[in-house]
Amino acid sequence: MGRVEERPNPEKLTWWWILVGVLIVLAYAARASGGKPADDVLYQWGTAIAAALLYAIVLGLLLLIARGGSVRDLFALRPPRSWQRALGWAGVVFALVLAIGAALDPLLHAGEEQGLTPSGWDSDHAAAFAANVVVVAGIAPIVEELTYRGLGFSLLRPYGVASAIIGVGIAFGLAHGLIEALPILSLFGIGLAWLRERTDSVYPAILLHAAFNGFPLAASVAF
Repeated sequence: MGRVEERPNPEKLTWWWILVGVLIVLAYAARASGGKPADDVLYQWGTAIAAALLYAIVLGLLLLIARGGSVRDLFALRPPRSWQRALGWAGVVFALVLAIGAALDPLLHAGEEQGLTPSGWDSDHAAAFAANVVVVAGIAPIVEELTYRGLGFSLLRPYGVASAIIGVGIAFGLAHGLIEALPILSLFGIGLAWLRERTDSVYPAILLHAAFNGFPLAASVAF
């Protein structure tokens, strides 16, 4: 039986591209004007509050774009066909992205460009750091996956699987406002979109995205 996202919806797709385009412009403008974040950016309450507010606005706009349709179908809010297979595929994507990222890092310095990972543990600002971890490894993966592998993928899927996978992958990469890290971020976005297609669900992509964001944060304060 056909799903809602299998029928083209040019109006919703146009509004989605407008939203994503604005996010891309804002990301590159912020990077151009502010430069690399401070080393202690994740130890600041303001970082968590500002990011949470932005994600709340984005989520509200996504729901506005999706109105009149099936939220469950448009955002792929359904269990994967098989959790066992989904977790296996997620592990493969995670390993490949880490391996490719490690191979490219000497050339691209992607981790250094983003500049979010702290250089060590600061117990005096533990609460602020915990709040930022919730945003980076919790809120961000949920909202970004609903944006790209959820609504975006569903709206692009009627124009072909490849269009959906590559389209949301590149859009996801651009929305981070980085240059050197763009290839690995786009590759990660493509991997997440492939996972979304294979599982018919956004949940495995959310979990993988959360692990991808949380892993370097945990490593940075543990060693």
